[in-house]
Amino acid sequence: MSLWIKLWFITGVLVCGGCATQGDRNADAAPSASVFRDDLFPAYMLSSVEEPQTIFALDSDAQAFVNQTQSEVRTPRENIRNLVNQIFDHAALGLSYQSAANTIASATFERSQANCLSLSIMTYAMAKYAGLSPQFYQVNIPEYWTRREGVNLLNGHINLRISPYKAPNDIVFSEAYADVDFDPQEVRNNFVREPISRTRVIAMFYNNKGADALLANSYSDAYRYFKAAVQTDSSLSQAWVNLGVLYRRLDANDSALASYQRALKENPQHLTAWENLSILYAATGRKDEAQAIQNRLARERQENPFYHTMLGEDALAAGAPDKALSHFRTALRLDRHQHVIYFGLAKAYAALGNTAKARTQLVKAARLVPDENIKARYQSKLFALQSS
Repeated sequence: MSLWIKLWFITGVLVCGGCATQGDRNADAAPSASVFRDDLFPAYMLSSVEEPQTIFALDSDAQAFVNQTQSEVRTPRENIRNLVNQIFDHAALGLSYQSAANTIASATFERSQANCLSLSIMTYAMAKYAGLSPQFYQVNIPEYWTRREGVNLLNGHINLRISPYKAPNDIVFSEAYADVDFDPQEVRNNFVREPISRTRVIAMFYNNKGADALLANSYSDAYRYFKAAVQTDSSLSQAWVNLGVLYRRLDANDSALASYQRALKENPQHLTAWENLSILYAATGRKDEAQAIQNRLARERQENPFYHTMLGEDALAAGAPDKALSHFRTALRLDRHQHVIYFGLAKAYAALGNTAKARTQLVKAARLVPDENIKARYQSKLFALQSS
């Protein structure tokens, strides 16, 4: 799944993505209206965002799918297991993982593309319809970047647990349950997770839709969704950062500063919010403050292999494969079990004309990747290298 995207622009860094977010604080606190700039987006009210009930609604085909997984003669454990197995079987039949596929539950069931947020929303809706008790969780992963449309995407992750139905006041000492995770990359295993509300997930959905719109340069749509995200859950710091990036695109620097400050108020440890703030400082003449933030960020990220992987991708995009190779080697020293690092090394060697070493790294990447679609992509690139 996705979730948060870190976008390197001249104007700033964007946080969004397919899946996760920060803690679940102050979900009902309303943001200050002064942070919003409706005047910059006069067309934003011509359309509306999806209503929460629409996001989680199941059509008749999806309901029929759930019905055939449940039986009164089975135990709750068996019904949960059957539902989860059938969902994964359905997902395996032609469904491809796409980080940008932010869809409502019914559309996720019908279409052949989805990300982990969309799949988790669909699974939550199905479990609810089956009379079970699902619970969303945020997985607290290190900063992790992937690349989409030539930019770095800062990801987050959520998953869920499905338990038998229980009334609010029920005390259960032992129960059957299933943990459901649609992560195709397995970089998020063994991290602490914490429960988050359905409201928080709705805000994530709006935030992701806004990020997609911003990537497509649809500013009114982006504003509509980012505003809906923070109005739904004002503690969603990523959405405040994204709103600030949108303001920066339009040179509304005061509004961008207010948005970044609000993000840091909600989460003082939000590194990407600090990074956006430093970029804004640099662009507005506050270079010493900007550099101080950048120095601190570099120190805090030094032991994160995905930070060095991101720097390698940036170097490749800038046409500096030697520099990229150095960054990927640093990432590999920190973690030898991530296929994206080997893939980065392969691209760097290929850019340097060393096809033999590029092939070796692609083979290693393909061995480590758990997702068949990504594995097929690596195999295709390996075949192309061998053909050349």
